[in-house]
Amino acid sequence: MNLDDSLQRYSAAALKTSAEVIRIYSTSFGMAARILDRTTRGHIEAVYALVRIADEIVDGAAAGAGLSASEVAALLDDLERDTETALRTGYSTNLVVHAFAVTARSTGIGTELTRPFFASMRADLTRNEHTQESFDLYVYGSAEVVGLMCLRAFLVKRPVGREGEAVLIDGARHLGAAFQKINFLRDLAEDFSTLGRSYFPGISPTSFSEADKLRLLDEIDEDLRISAAALPGLPPTARRAVSLAQALFAELALRLRRTPAEELLRARIRVPNPVKIRIMAKAFTGRAVPGLVAQERTA
Repeated sequence: MNLDDSLQRYSAAALKTSAEVIRIYSTSFGMAARILDRTTRGHIEAVYALVRIADEIVDGAAAGAGLSASEVAALLDDLERDTETALRTGYSTNLVVHAFAVTARSTGIGTELTRPFFASMRADLTRNEHTQESFDLYVYGSAEVVGLMCLRAFLVKRPVGREGEAVLIDGARHLGAAFQKINFLRDLAEDFSTLGRSYFPGISPTSFSEADKLRLLDEIDEDLRISAAALPGLPPTARRAVSLAQALFAELALRLRRTPAEELLRARIRVPNPVKIRIMAKAFTGRAVPGLVAQERTA
């Protein structure tokens, strides 16, 4: 086996590893990724896997393994250094990082997107409450840049023009922001009780009210409306995949709206699998998906 074949085999193993990460961790994004063509799906799986590994360092498996705060911080720094080295060289001994580097080098993702992401992950280690300014920076780095990474994967060899690209960038950022805010709202109970963390400025367990919940959901609905308006500019398979992801989160937002504020402090709301499957079936056939129709009518 020559050196080129060896690298290709290694890269194929890395991409399969990333696909397994998304399969285990995310039903919603896993469903959406299945609609994409094989190459684009591999890129999205690689992006998701790196994001998930970083999140597990900050809030998941690392703590479960009993690592100290300083050890967690060191691991996150190591992951960022490894990522930047792989972006430059095209190789990493970490299969997830290697897969991300293959995707990044193919799609034009660079440190202008990875550095804000790692900065937001690092903020979780030092900040338990946010001002509006720090919240906006956090959401940009933790979610909006991920939307921008996915957009670059969608647009490889698919020029859309400067105006079209600007609309898609705005839509990708708003969709990433909506997803993050929905997750914050859904995970209020865990963030407050387990992590001692409050993401939304001015929101605490003792002051969270129905009015607060509705205000936040109105912001989320506006993010979803703006992102839905950008969907027609995406390539067909990407449009269906993003529509599915958007519809799944729109359904979750509806369920959060119907749940009393005090209950969100006790329970984690989810979309049942049978509902997810129905929404997915509509997206696969290119039919209108729940949530998007309502947003388009109010746009």
